[in-house]
Amino acid sequence: MKAHYLQHVSFEGLGAIEPWLIDNGYSITTTRLYENQPLPEIGDINLLIIMGGPMSVNDELLHPWLAEEKEFIRKAINADIPILGICLGAQLIASALGAQIYRNPEKEIGWFSITGLPFFGNTFQFPDQIEAFHWHGETFDLPQKAIHLAKSKVCENQAFQIGRKIIGLQFHLETTQESARLLVENCGNELINGKFIQSAEDILSANKQKYSDANQVMNNVLKYLAACYC
Repeated sequence: MKAHYLQHVSFEGLGAIEPWLIDNGYSITTTRLYENQPLPEIGDINLLIIMGGPMSVNDELLHPWLAEEKEFIRKAINADIPILGICLGAQLIASALGAQIYRNPEKEIGWFSITGLPFFGNTFQFPDQIEAFHWHGETFDLPQKAIHLAKSKVCENQAFQIGRKIIGLQFHLETTQESARLLVENCGNELINGKFIQSAEDILSANKQKYSDANQVMNNVLKYLAACYC
């Protein structure tokens, strides 16, 4: 089994996803879009993971590879490959399917609660409440035929699912202490006064249990998507 991930900046990698993939027998490959690396053949992928990044999906003039990436995502969807999008990755899935991406009323940066929505058929079920790590200023409309999976106090569309094999998460369940530190180091200029913006100190002082709880839900999402091949 091969997992391929699309990376948009050097400091947003797989985090806690990587050990799960290794433990479950996946080989891992990547396309570093910020280095203009070529995209792979769709047929070589068993799981596609689309990571986050500080750019907007609407920044195609600044980052021309975004247009090519969206087309690649559409091809992966049509090829019925399991897909996980995280933050920018979820927005890219939504955009590739024609949904609008725009500024959220408030930036949401730090550890904030997510509310899982009621179960509908064969969809992934989030816990009723979980603290997750956030770093986003934009949000999205739900793509056509998407099922709404989770929300937060300041952002309605936090997670969605399309069919059995596509999940988009606006938040970061893969975050580790190291990946949180890298985000603070590289995007710390965004940590201004805001109702839903925590300080660098508050972000980095999160206890290990927060990371562990979030990572466990991430593992459950991956297990759910992996089961598509059972």
